[in-house]
Amino acid sequence: MVYKGILKDGTLFAAKVFNAQMEGSFKSFDTECEMLRKLRHRNLAKGITSCSTIDFKALVLEYMSNGTLEKWLYSHYSFLVMLQRLDIMIDVASEMDYLHNGYSRPVVHSDIKPSNVFGRPQKISH
Repeated sequence: MVYKGILKDGTLFAAKVFNAQMEGSFKSFDTECEMLRKLRHRNLAKGITSCSTIDFKALVLEYMSNGTLEKWLYSHYSFLVMLQRLDIMIDVASEMDYLHNGYSRPVVHSDIKPSNVFGRPQKISH
């Protein structure tokens, strides 16, 4: 589950909390922490920190204020012109190329879908 939070200074963040009841979720947490420490690409969300106890694990990530690509593709209130759609396709392709070829060890993203693609403020506008 992902939650939106705000720090005292007004900075927004996203907290991805891992379900302790789901088998393998804590292993997934460890893998994501390792990847966030090593991967550097302008289209990947930046990791801020992590929280970990015996029965609780969460990642704190930069907040992407424009929401998901799913919102922009299927909303009756938001609209993307062709150049914005092309920019998004190029950005996603660039990220996937980096994950597969630009890192010392190929990284497989197992859940690419519009609800997992987030827009940076300068890339998508109303």
